[in-house]
Amino acid sequence: MSDATLETPVASPNRSNANDSHDERLANIQGQLDKKPGRFARLPIVRDLKIAVGWQKTMLVVGLVLCAFFILVAIFAPLIAPYGYAQTKSADGVAFPTQAAPSAEHIWGTTVGGFDVFSRVVWGARTAVIAIVVAVVLSLFAGVFLGLVSGYFGGWLDRVLVVICDAIYAFPSLLLAILMAIMISGGQSSLWGGLLASGISITVVYIPQYFRTIRSEVVRMKDSAFIESSKVVGASSWRIMFRHLLRNSTRTLPVILTLNSSEAILTLAGLGFLGFGIEPTAAAEWGYDLNRSVSDVTAGIWWTAVFPGLAIVLIVLGITLVGESLNDLADPRLRARKSAGEVVGSIEDTSVDADESSKISASEEAEATPDVAIALATGNDAALAEAVDAAETDATERPATDGFAAEEFETQQDPEIAVVSRNVPDDTEGEER
Repeated sequence: MSDATLETPVASPNRSNANDSHDERLANIQGQLDKKPGRFARLPIVRDLKIAVGWQKTMLVVGLVLCAFFILVAIFAPLIAPYGYAQTKSADGVAFPTQAAPSAEHIWGTTVGGFDVFSRVVWGARTAVIAIVVAVVLSLFAGVFLGLVSGYFGGWLDRVLVVICDAIYAFPSLLLAILMAIMISGGQSSLWGGLLASGISITVVYIPQYFRTIRSEVVRMKDSAFIESSKVVGASSWRIMFRHLLRNSTRTLPVILTLNSSEAILTLAGLGFLGFGIEPTAAAEWGYDLNRSVSDVTAGIWWTAVFPGLAIVLIVLGITLVGESLNDLADPRLRARKSAGEVVGSIEDTSVDADESSKISASEEAEATPDVAIALATGNDAALAEAVDAAETDATERPATDGFAAEEFETQQDPEIAVVSRNVPDDTEGEER
């Protein structure tokens, strides 16, 4: 037995470097997967901003910019406004001129009462933001709580709450807000009293929307497997409602919240315009300023109405754009707009044109004709070519049908045996099959 010489394979430096680089790439990928996003990146609005594309992202960015602008104006109103919202005299005690045109001293002019328009609009942003927060927070908590209780327990309580919400829906929202404002504060009040009255009146209008949304989700999920499992392990009804059902039934609430915020601005402006809002000496309110500027418009004094009205339009536009963008992003069918063109292009690249498709279908149908079958059986190439050409010509001249040719079942002498045969062209119908 001869001694065999064993050679130890030596790893190639290039292969070693390639393996090292491959391992590094895998490590980097694993590190990116294990890395958790920060708190700011986990915010819903930031996450939606990352996945938004095209017009969705444009609408969302414009809406966020407008909303952020008015929030900053509301926060820094004392620093931005040159005068107070109820100030009619300068620091020297000189009264402001009434209905004065825009000038260096009053950049947006003055109202019929001598108020500075720019200062009233800036202070009105704070009133609007506070009204949105009060109205939306009250309606959100009340509607969500009632929806959870009604949907989970059901019974007579559910029927009563549903009937009450349906009755509230029967009233026009502005009329109901006016009635609630009169009942709460007699129509006008101080800043916080007026804001609370306006907030409660708007809350009553919007509670049914949150109630019905949460109730429908709870009714759909309360018989799910994970709810039954929670009951089996001994979880209480309140824990199930607020720990499991609430977390899984609030997907559409951000959309409703933003849309209701814009409606709250319009309702607050409507109350102020009709004289049921906040007293002008208690706070600046855009609806009241529009009411006082109605007579000015006919006299050619445009600045008292344009700037408060423009502020209402811009803040409502910003909130609406955010709400519509969130609605589009919450719908998977509307979220794929960016890839729509790519999908269409890939389909066009892999599709078969009409001429080629007709040729394929004609050749497939030609193979099923009796002449072609006979030519194939006899091995006559010339007859086969003629039969195929004739069959393809006949197939292309006849109108196209959907799917395969219709199949008919013919019963022979033995009723238990059925022979399936295809329809043949018209010129061969009389021939034996």
